[in-house]
Amino acid sequence: MECSLSWYHSDLTSPAALRKKLLLLFTMLLLWLYILYSCAGLCLSLPSLVYDYEAGRQKSATASGAGVSELRSKLLLLRSQAAGEETTPATRDLLQDYAAASQTDIPTAASGHSPRPFDLNLGGFGAKKLPQAIIIGVKKGGTRALLEFLRVHPDIRAVGAEPHFFDRHYDKGMEWYKDLMPRTLEGQITMEKTPSYFVTMEAAARIYAMSKDAKLIVVVRDPVTRAISDYTQTLSKKPDIPSFESLTFKNRTTGLIDTSWSAIQIGIYAKHLENWLQYFPMRQILFVSGERLISDPAGELSRVQDFLALKRIITDKHFYFNQTKGFPCLKKPEGSSKPHCLGKTKGRTHPNIDPEIVQRLRDFYRPFNMKFYQMTGQNFGWD
Repeated sequence: MECSLSWYHSDLTSPAALRKKLLLLFTMLLLWLYILYSCAGLCLSLPSLVYDYEAGRQKSATASGAGVSELRSKLLLLRSQAAGEETTPATRDLLQDYAAASQTDIPTAASGHSPRPFDLNLGGFGAKKLPQAIIIGVKKGGTRALLEFLRVHPDIRAVGAEPHFFDRHYDKGMEWYKDLMPRTLEGQITMEKTPSYFVTMEAAARIYAMSKDAKLIVVVRDPVTRAISDYTQTLSKKPDIPSFESLTFKNRTTGLIDTSWSAIQIGIYAKHLENWLQYFPMRQILFVSGERLISDPAGELSRVQDFLALKRIITDKHFYFNQTKGFPCLKKPEGSSKPHCLGKTKGRTHPNIDPEIVQRLRDFYRPFNMKFYQMTGQNFGWD
């Protein structure tokens, strides 16, 4: 018996036996990993119940073919619901005051926004990326409306507040900027909008340094109407500012326009565009008509979706014209009691401006408008 046990102990501790056992354990580990990987792939391919918030019922969605897009959009809805946001494609930002957003929505947390439950551990729910497309201008042109309309598209994820990275916060670094972006899934486009980029001299070079392939969108509007709208917004905040007339002219008698006033200077579109064309070819810049965005929102959105190489999902069925506000709103989705219109600061009544001043401004802008038409190959009909 003593001899037999000695033989058993010797065989158990021999190097060859140990190597065999280690090889067996390693093989079993690989086998378990393969089984787990296979199960994970199988689970993703099976139908799963995803709650349809818009229809108020449960339906089956598959992660294959056309089902991938549907499942992806529903997962985003689940994320928004968990974060306490609207569960409709148009988010609560649609109802926020644009002026208040530009003043109070400056990111203060290290991440640029309040923590959200799903942002803490998203895993396969996407990653933060630098924007591939940016709405760079112009102020009071219709940029907020365009952004909110675009956010209806399931393949567009956009920052609600204006980051002002390339004009005010560039010193904070690209990682800070990237952290402000929403998480995106494969095939989705990350976007942001800051209208002051278009008139900021350094913005073009800085965006080019980030991505020379970035797609840029500029919403332009009759520069005279835009200037009056700009003044109206300022007047609502500072009722004691000088009159529009006194700010417009350096000398009313000679009719010399004060181009140092930002409300006037922004509307010289051709001048600002020259700076951008030093870095980006015209094919990477899309000009959206602020007037047509009101009269034919679906038509302008079709152009934008084509420019971004996206399927035309946003169509006429998404809009209705609000006669009171004087601009289009998103139709109310199923289960919602209210349609989605921009905040009360949109559609302000403009003050009465002396027709003579308006005509002088039109005469001033005319040559710049003509040059802008030539540069863009588009006649916006402002004259």
